[in-house]
Amino acid sequence: MNRAWLVLFVAGLFESGWAVGLEYADGFTDLRATIWVVVTMAISVYLLAQAVRTLPVGTAYAVWTGIGAVITAAYGIAVFDEPAGLTRLFFIGLIIAGIVGLQTTA
Repeated sequence: MNRAWLVLFVAGLFESGWAVGLEYADGFTDLRATIWVVVTMAISVYLLAQAVRTLPVGTAYAVWTGIGAVITAAYGIAVFDEPAGLTRLFFIGLIIAGIVGLQTTA
């Protein structure tokens, strides 16, 4: 995997970090969680910016949000007892397929 894709993957991890952090920030009333959201958001966007120096911006953005969406949805299922029905898992699988497809065609 080339470096830009690795940076983009890590950016996606941080993207899910701030998305999950929003649940804990409680409308930005919890200072510690709010700081987590702001810091992880900044890191995520910085890493995305580094990745788009090499990768096409549309592809990178779609993969970045896809990684964040899949991880955030999985976290919601595992930790917040969100539904994990077959239909939902199927559509999460489609997001993963889209990520892989975009990576292989970039």
